[in-house]
This record gives sequence, C-alpha cells and structure tokens, in this order.
Amino acid sequence: MGPDETKATRNDAADFDDPMYGEELAPGAQAGDYLIQGTVASGGCGTVYAAEHRILGRRVAIKVLHRALADSSEMIQRFIREARAVNVIRHPNIVDIYDFSQLNDGRPYYVMELLEGKTLDSLLRSQHRLSPAEALAILDPLCAALDAAHRAGIVHRDVKASNVFVDEKSTVKLLDFGIAKLLRPEGGPHSVTTVGRQLGTPHAMAPEQIRGEPADPRTDVYALGVLLFEMLTGRFPFESEDPLELERMHLEAPPPRPSEIAAIPQALDELTLRAMEKQPSRRFPSVAEFVAALRDAVGAPSRQGSGARSVRALAIHLRLRLTTGADELDDVLDQLVESLCAHQYQVCVQTGDSLLAARALRAEEDERRAVQDARRLAETLRQKLDATTAAGGRIEIEIQCRAGDAVVRDGSGEIVGGDVLKLPVGR
Repeated sequence: MGPDETKATRNDAADFDDPMYGEELAPGAQAGDYLIQGTVASGGCGTVYAAEHRILGRRVAIKVLHRALADSSEMIQRFIREARAVNVIRHPNIVDIYDFSQLNDGRPYYVMELLEGKTLDSLLRSQHRLSPAEALAILDPLCAALDAAHRAGIVHRDVKASNVFVDEKSTVKLLDFGIAKLLRPEGGPHSVTTVGRQLGTPHAMAPEQIRGEPADPRTDVYALGVLLFEMLTGRFPFESEDPLELERMHLEAPPPRPSEIAAIPQALDELTLRAMEKQPSRRFPSVAEFVAALRDAVGAPSRQGSGARSVRALAIHLRLRLTTGADELDDVLDQLVESLCAHQYQVCVQTGDSLLAARALRAEEDERRAVQDARRLAETLRQKLDATTAAGGRIEIEIQCRAGDAVVRDGSGEIVGGDVLKLPVGR
C-alpha cells in the first residue's frame, strides 16, 4: 500500500477509553519509539507535542492528526503530502521532518525538529509592529525558504505570521505545508487540492485563492505583501468580522498604504502594494524579486554571496520495484546510497521505494557527457544489484538522469534546492 493510500485502521486493543490516548495524548503516551512529554500547540488539523526518544533521549516535536479527521482519506493524504513536501524541499529555513507513522488507533503522525522560540504572530502581539530592518531580517530567510519550495514545484498557500517561527538563535523557520499545492498537478482520483476549492487563511488569501483558481508562486507573493503590511503596521490591510466582506475586500478594495498607519519610507508603500495587486501578472513574478526590492527599499546590501549560490548540477533518480518485501528493499536502497556517495553524489531525497541523488557539475565538465556518465553509473549499479540479489529478475529499477539548476550552500557545498531536485512527473 502506497503512502497516499494510507487509511486509518483502528486497533480495538487501543481502546478509546484509555486516558493517555484520548483526543489529546497525555504525558507518557507512546508514539513509536517516542514518549510524549506535553502539548506544544493545537490547530485545525492536528496537535503538536514535545516528545523524547525513549532510548536515545533525542527531543523532538510530533504532530498528530486530530481523531475527528483520521477517518478522512483526503485529510490523511494532505497530512502525508505535507511531510513529503518538506522532504522534497530540504531547506534550512523550513522545519525538518524525520519520520512518519501511525498511533495504534490509526491516527497518523510525523516526527520533526523541536523548535525553541516563538511564532512571528506571538512576536507581533508583544511588539505590535516591527521596524523595516527588523521585517527584512525575518522576510529575507523566509523568502529563501519559499524560493526553494517554488523551485521544487510547491506553492505554500498559507504564508502568515503564525506559520513563521523565530527560534532562540533568531533562525527563521517556515512551518505548515498542510495545504501546499504542487505546481504540476498530479491528477487522478486521489488529487488532494483541486481547482474550485478555497483553501487558505481569510486575512491573507490572494484573490485567485478566493475564486478557487490555480495557485502559483505569485500567490505566495500576495501573502508576503499582507505579512509585510502586518509587520510594519501591526494590523491587517483588510479587516472585517464578516467573512464575505473580507473576501470582497481582497477581491475589489485597494489596500491602504502602510505609511498612512506607520512612519515608514514611501518606497515600502510601493512594493507592498505591488505584492498585493489583484491580478497576479502585476505582482512581483517571484519571491526573490520581492525580497530584492525590499532590500533596496530598506537600504540593505544585496545577499549575493551571503550563504547560497546557484550552480548547474547532475541528478540521478532511481525508483525500485522489488518482489521480495520491504526489508530487502531497505537493504537495496542502503546499498545504492553507499555506492552513490562513493561517487561524490549527495542523497537529497529518499522515500520508501526511491531516491534522488545529485552533485554539482565542475566548471570543466561537458553537461551532455556528464548525463551520459550518470546513466552508465546507474546501469552499473543496477547490474551489480542483479548479480547480488538471489533469484535474478526480482528487482526492477527505473532510472532517470538529468542536469538542472541547483542551489548550493556556501562552505558545505550541500545542495539544498533548485529544479534539479524536482521529482519526475508521476511521482
């Protein structure tokens, strides 16, 4: 059964009368190898708990889907997609997800890094508003995370203050990809987020979201405009107790200039209003251009050389089909990882039956020849596995090799984003 086909199958042995495993998990309840320590936060889809590995002592956060939603295959699929999206993007400013599993009663959960600090929403409640420089310090890494998501083919669609976390070291983390949308529709009967359905937060929804139209990176640009307005003024650009009136404002009303509410440079007015244009074609075409304009308006230097650079890279995507069971499949994946790492590839994405590895191309390398060499390497690995796997013909490996743009972190050389990390269509 594939991850998108996961269903909540409740175990009668885990009776709902158990007080430790009620709607909220009590301290001491167990989720796999982790012991629940307490509740961190609760939202519309799930509850986040602090937990600790019962042997290693590693502290993590665990997000558990609400029991009322665990019978919905659509909600389970959306929950899975969130974990998958984060795994595909792999960016230092996006919360890291380590594992995915189920409680005994069928509720799915995933394990992620435990953050210490506060959300931007909490920060704004205490400080009311931020200076332009303070806003830039948060939006700069936030836009880097969104840019990586967009390069990986994912639109967040719910960028808001409560989904931005600032930890104790002032590191910014983007949270909650629960309603993220693939730029290339996957299609099929299990499609989760479809045209015609309205998903998002009313105060920050772009007009096309309200109309149920397709989202693209400019949808997130609109939300960034709303967020910047809120950070600079301490209020939303549009406010109403009536949800329909709030939608009408986003669809029709011109937003006020932030300088009418707070003492800020007029240059910030122009870029905020451009980000919030009703027509996507009139907004900044990318979050990179939005944040570049913000740096200019604030008078900050360019980020060139500030931590990441764009390069050409080579990717090998291997998808396995094995008739002998999951345990052996894990062994085969481990062998492939070891072999690819020995050839200077980084394993950037790994799922239960596939992996995507990449390496930066050297300046002197011919791109076409490098792709051919990658195919030969993949074929050699396939032949090696055929020779070492009992009962030949029990293993099938689909191979795709390509070159593309990649974002590489300075210093470590780690590939953290870019088109080269997009999984092939059909995954």
